[in-house]
Amino acid sequence: MRFTWLREFWEYRELFLFLVWRDVKIRYKQTALGALWAIIQPFATMIIFTIFFGRMAKMPSDGIPYPVFSYSALLPWTYFSTSLGLSGNSLVANANLIRRVYFPRVAIPAASALGGLVDFSIAFVVLIGMLFYYKIPLSFGLLLWPVFMVPMVILTLGLGMILSSLNVKYRDVKYAIPFFIQSLLFITPIIYPTSVVPERFRFLLSLNPLTGMVEGFRGAMLPTRSIDFEMVWMSVGIIFVIFTAGAIYFRRTEREFADVI
Repeated sequence: MRFTWLREFWEYRELFLFLVWRDVKIRYKQTALGALWAIIQPFATMIIFTIFFGRMAKMPSDGIPYPVFSYSALLPWTYFSTSLGLSGNSLVANANLIRRVYFPRVAIPAASALGGLVDFSIAFVVLIGMLFYYKIPLSFGLLLWPVFMVPMVILTLGLGMILSSLNVKYRDVKYAIPFFIQSLLFITPIIYPTSVVPERFRFLLSLNPLTGMVEGFRGAMLPTRSIDFEMVWMSVGIIFVIFTAGAIYFRRTEREFADVI
């Protein structure tokens, strides 16, 4: 199965690149601020979190300035939530294209997953500025951020394949996706550090694959903070299970897309 997909991706590589570029262009088409939205969304959320959770609720941040603490997690989270929302609805949104021409259908949710990397790269520049502002020395660990983005993309694509396939057959999935994403926000250590979670419940928290990834991003950001590789590897393992399940389910159902959609 994987070799068939690889061969088809290579044969249709120009179409795939076009889909990625099209998704990026559509995202900012007829917007006054354009690519600035890639910065505004996580930055505005960081300000809200800092006021309500950092200042008013006095949420601990493991010795890191709360704006940096929250923004460093909001970067991968914003990529994931935005890209998953687009990927989960991508097949239905491209119904006319699916009916008219054959190409690897997985290219559609994959294009949504990869297109979000542009926003992530733009917003990452702001994090560097925040580190300078709070006089936090740059760490070589920041070079691991692109490495950590690889399993993030795989997770987004795996879930995107599952949700987009289900959305073709059950249109109420469209309304469940935002609820699913919002629920993940509160069980992922973005607002709070994992240290506030009682030891006996941390294993349950680590079953969320985003937990290890967010902790990995934070750990790589600071020279004085270590990366919990045990939690990271656990997340990577769960991500590959999700991706494999998504690929199998997508492959089994894609033949019906043109008829059902």
